[in-house]
Amino acid sequence: MKKKIVALFMLATLALSACGGGSKTSTDSTKAAGEATADEPIEIVISHIADENHTWHKGSEKFKEVAEEKSGGRLKVTIYPNSQLGNEIDTIQSILTGGGCDITFTAESMQTYAEELGVIGMPYAIKSEEQLYKVLDGEVGKEMEEIMLNSGMRVLGYYVRGPRNITSNTPIKTPDDLKGFIIRTPQSPMTVAAFEAMGAKPTPMAFSEVFTSLQQGVINGQENPLAMIKSGSLYEVQKYVNETEHLRAWVYIAMGEKKYQSLPDDLKEVVNEAAKEVQAYEHELFLEDEKKLKGELEEKGMEFVEVDQSLFSEKAIPGVEAILTDKQKALYDKIKAVQ
Repeated sequence: MKKKIVALFMLATLALSACGGGSKTSTDSTKAAGEATADEPIEIVISHIADENHTWHKGSEKFKEVAEEKSGGRLKVTIYPNSQLGNEIDTIQSILTGGGCDITFTAESMQTYAEELGVIGMPYAIKSEEQLYKVLDGEVGKEMEEIMLNSGMRVLGYYVRGPRNITSNTPIKTPDDLKGFIIRTPQSPMTVAAFEAMGAKPTPMAFSEVFTSLQQGVINGQENPLAMIKSGSLYEVQKYVNETEHLRAWVYIAMGEKKYQSLPDDLKEVVNEAAKEVQAYEHELFLEDEKKLKGELEEKGMEFVEVDQSLFSEKAIPGVEAILTDKQKALYDKIKAVQ
């Protein structure tokens, strides 16, 4: 009986030690203060929603390799893919509250903490890759990074995403085809407003729930870049990729500012260097993948449907503009002005 009680206690302790749970011991506090010893390196935990084949995960592995090597083993990087430690919102909360996670990949989901950042999810705001890079690397990008920092998240770099498309089991050629269509969206008020304006029934949910929800008919479709459609094996439960390209965006490689500031200066520099190297590394993988993804999905049986994107933008943009706050509108206007 005593052995069973001990075993149950150990299991409960392990569960609480995951991202977002458990109390900190004096040893935890020492590590949080950035005081590494030769026997006990400082741990950096990366949590993200993609699977092990996604470029985000490969970038995480590269970060681990570079950070551990350049720190001489004083940093230990642990990676949890596939929403193992919770969805994106859970992970952000954990990072900001010191719950055990340190780095994640996020963007418009940060609007909970800074409403302006919601415009990252504004449909048809960015119309080309050229404009996207000008936004990220210019004054508007610096302003958004400062907003992130003021919210408790330090931007170490970014990963560009492919344009988002709608998947379905019947072709969607115009917004009329979306009437009554139950579509999974991320937890983004702008995405929800956009699809409501186009006549669909948006249902926010974590990406980890999408495959099963499609399989069971809880939702009719979803929207994501091709990389997520492939890595999530959505080709097994969806027939069509409708090329709406309604959103061109990115995710930040974001680290909790408290954790970052707890590091010794030389390890901060290691983290900075590792992130810079990883951004370039992942971007090369991303570009290679983008060239192949359409063909790979077609080989899996998916059909691509060309659409008149102006029909969708004419519905989506006014629908979202109607809900923008003053702060969001100001940032949105700056993004649109970048040409």
